[in-house]
Amino acid sequence: MNPLAKRLHDMGILGINRRNAEYTLRYNPRRLYPLVDDKLRTKELALRAGIAVPELYVVVEIEKQVRNLHDRVRAHSEFVIKPARGSGGDGILVIVGRAKNLYRIINGTLMTEQDLELHVSNILSGIYSLGGEQDRAIVESRVQFDPIFETICYQGVPDIRIIVFLGVPVMSMVRLPTRMSEGRANLHQGAIGAGIEVRSGTTLTAVWRNNVVGEHPDTGVEVKGISIPGWDNLLALAAGCYELTGLGYQGVDIVLDKDRGPLVLELNARPGLNIQIANQAGLFSRLKMVEHHIDALSDVESRVDFAKKHF
Repeated sequence: MNPLAKRLHDMGILGINRRNAEYTLRYNPRRLYPLVDDKLRTKELALRAGIAVPELYVVVEIEKQVRNLHDRVRAHSEFVIKPARGSGGDGILVIVGRAKNLYRIINGTLMTEQDLELHVSNILSGIYSLGGEQDRAIVESRVQFDPIFETICYQGVPDIRIIVFLGVPVMSMVRLPTRMSEGRANLHQGAIGAGIEVRSGTTLTAVWRNNVVGEHPDTGVEVKGISIPGWDNLLALAAGCYELTGLGYQGVDIVLDKDRGPLVLELNARPGLNIQIANQAGLFSRLKMVEHHIDALSDVESRVDFAKKHF
């Protein structure tokens, strides 16, 4: 083992090959992937379980429904359009207002009705979907995020990702939109991720473009030391997603709406590994600890208590 690999191993860092071989392949049966790969199915599953999600306005399934989309969303000045089977934040369009027959998107520019139709048609064609398969377009409410994040967020809505292993929340971060990410809470598009201490729900250091940073690049405000409101409830919500999907290793993405509280945005069977940089800690050692103690963790309460004690 070369010196760098040994150092990462000693730190308990989880690499992508080990994640795939020992966790996603072992604990996530392929038959369950459609439950989380399709955002509409995830939303329906959550609603049946009594879990709050952003309100669904419209589903566009076929091309002939595109033209009457404007009539179907006329009552809503703000909404989000996203591909049901999209990944990495691609294809998500956030509408924040209207100007006559034009739509104002989150960066302030205006979009014509024809431009909006084209975007939805591209979603249906599968241009943003996993595997390039034909897709559906979801139109849902725009989240009005909790003001706790106002000074460390640029335009878009921040979300909280919690990695859950066998029902135990093992690591978390809040993903904060930036100018570079065009208001999207996606690290690959330029958002920053601030680690969250599982024990206390307090933000730690942050990662931006694989570099550790202390301040939000646009607001200049330090991201460390912010206490996430209702943290214990978020942990319990994430832990319960194990029973919801049956996936042993998953990422639970939650947004905090200032009026409705925590909403499950989506679930991910292949959550990324940059969360380790944001937390300056390794996932592998935490996962092994859960495997060693899992027989004693029979319900959500015991799993959350375990997480708060050890992580």
